[in-house]
Amino acid sequence: MARPSLGWRLASTAALAFVSASMAAQTSPPPTQKRPIVEEYHGVRVADPYRWLEDWNDPSVRAWTEQQNAYTRAQLDQLPFMPAVRARVAALGKDTHPTWFDARYAGKRVFAIKRQPPKEQPVLVAYSSVDDLSTERVIVDPNVRNPKGTTAIDFYVPSPDGRLVAVSMSEGGTESGDVHVFDTDTGRERPDTVPRVNGGTAGGSVAWSASDRGFYYTRYPHPGQRPKEDLDFYQQIYFHGAGSPAATDEYSLGKDFPRIAETSLAASRDGRFMLASVRNGDGGEVAQYVLPPRGGWVRVAGFADEAIGAVWGRDDALYLLSRKGAPRGRILRLDVANGRTSLADARVLVPESGAAIQEFAVTDHRVYVHSLEGGPSRIDVFDLRGNAQAPVDLPPVSSVDSMVALEGDELLFAAESYVSPSAFYRVAPGGPPKKTALVATAPVDFGDIDVVRENAISRDGTRVPMTILSRKGTPRDGRNPTLLYGYGGYNISMQPHFSAMLHAWLERGGVYAEANLRGGGEFGEAWHAAGKLTRKQNVFDDFEACARHLVAERYANPSTLAIEGGSNGGLLMGAALTQHPELFRAVVSHVGIYDMLRYELWPNGAFNVTEFGTVKDPEQFKALYAYSPYHHVIDGTAYPAVLLLSGTNDARVNPADSRKLAARLQAASSSKRPILLRISGSGHGFGTSLTDSLAQQADRLAFLFWQLGVSITE
Repeated sequence: MARPSLGWRLASTAALAFVSASMAAQTSPPPTQKRPIVEEYHGVRVADPYRWLEDWNDPSVRAWTEQQNAYTRAQLDQLPFMPAVRARVAALGKDTHPTWFDARYAGKRVFAIKRQPPKEQPVLVAYSSVDDLSTERVIVDPNVRNPKGTTAIDFYVPSPDGRLVAVSMSEGGTESGDVHVFDTDTGRERPDTVPRVNGGTAGGSVAWSASDRGFYYTRYPHPGQRPKEDLDFYQQIYFHGAGSPAATDEYSLGKDFPRIAETSLAASRDGRFMLASVRNGDGGEVAQYVLPPRGGWVRVAGFADEAIGAVWGRDDALYLLSRKGAPRGRILRLDVANGRTSLADARVLVPESGAAIQEFAVTDHRVYVHSLEGGPSRIDVFDLRGNAQAPVDLPPVSSVDSMVALEGDELLFAAESYVSPSAFYRVAPGGPPKKTALVATAPVDFGDIDVVRENAISRDGTRVPMTILSRKGTPRDGRNPTLLYGYGGYNISMQPHFSAMLHAWLERGGVYAEANLRGGGEFGEAWHAAGKLTRKQNVFDDFEACARHLVAERYANPSTLAIEGGSNGGLLMGAALTQHPELFRAVVSHVGIYDMLRYELWPNGAFNVTEFGTVKDPEQFKALYAYSPYHHVIDGTAYPAVLLLSGTNDARVNPADSRKLAARLQAASSSKRPILLRISGSGHGFGTSLTDSLAQQADRLAFLFWQLGVSITE
């Protein structure tokens, strides 16, 4: 596709200075009153001058937030190139070519979530053939149910025969979802409605029993069953009989689960056997329970057993991903169908290798294993005796998603790269992957983009990989506008992904870099453990090393380098800008955690304790306080320009953290660079409408162009 007709160029230093000065002169941030509170933690007195901004029920907090939003709008809307940025974002984001994700297989049909602009929300569809788009049947379209575009699908699960599908839906990005049941052939909604199944804290899950008799599901306490402060905790498992009122649903398991249990359910292919995987918060410990056709639930693995994942085989054996003594993972087989329910009876099917196992799928005679080698994916294949077969050919520097076992030994999977959009492939033993009709088409051509992998050296000598994208021929003169993205937590890996919106940055001469930091899962559990709890500073050191590598290798310099991250990556942004304010020109931080001494007091924060730690523990408090961004803002420091984005309905991270950090930075910074707060009516990002999402994209891009000196000329 041809480049846009608008001309994009790097503004001169003088022009940038003029634009920055004129913008800063327009308005000033609304004043924020300090109401200091001092608390003592393990003998350390800690001041909190903006505690009052935590109370969203206080009218003065809402008024202050409106003023902050107005200030942000005034700064961004008067940028001369803002209309052009919005137009380019709309052209990329409203491209009508569909994309598919989250595929499942049941009753010889493939189900998937389909995103097709200009629809505000993705829809649930099913295909009798993935090679023929004319077989598509729309089952649930949230845009029809709610034309405002604020109703979103949280998750869905088809019944074993594919005749029915359970769908959780929530409003306004809250992720607080009720489950509805639909007929696959007609799209008609059944009378079954089960409340409080999904949440932004512990998520939610459903697994159908045999013969569509009903389904097991996760349930949060209902009002009156527990105190108000516990209604987002104590998730348990109930059974819902098809067609019966939810009030008659029966308790099944969970009274002894931890307060911060996060439970996912899975049924064997025919629904006779059940599996409950129970996480102890977000830290990575998982217990596994099975329910055979006769008898009660049996725990086959506890938290200490490190069996972090499990899949039913078609032989009714349980295949488990174990990291016990194997931090990169190995696969065990437990013959549950023949009464083996002790982990001691499991045998090793796939031993640990140099790659970190992420997931696997079991077919009639094969196990397909998706692993990472620092970020990019690979798929290895084994028979059910553990003998290695020929691996699956994948595009270079690509990632794999939605691995689904089809009939026989066929596998359906999605693959994408930084330069190629997602496509679903079908593969059978002995043959190459074949593209199905479920292929996304990009509105822009990435053929002129170079993708390279480089390593930075962290403070302790650890090699930290990163992927760097730029247009072919981009000069290495240290002057390129460069954006570095990072996350580093929860065992979540930064894998290759396609984003048409990224081209809006690259086509303007920008460089984009993505870091594979410790705390993620790119190299297995040891990589994750090296960046959690009292070792979290390693993540920030890794990110600093990547930034300095970009400067040393002359991709950028501190005046042309920006950083971006969200959620746990927002915490990373807060730590980076407070620890190394001189290293970056601009920071974009989405839905971040910034006050690490109070994060665990919010509903979802309690689930994060197994990842971050708690102030109740002296050593963990010491580590938390040492990097907590809010507490390390220093008056008179020349901070970079900052754009903080959050949503009032965020169930995962309290938007109060963004309010408090914005106030603290505005009061402290001596650089005169803007500290902007943008709080929308959305949530953590899940369920955000297309319109709201594109508005956020336009604002972040315009902010980066402004601060890094990228101007647009007609």
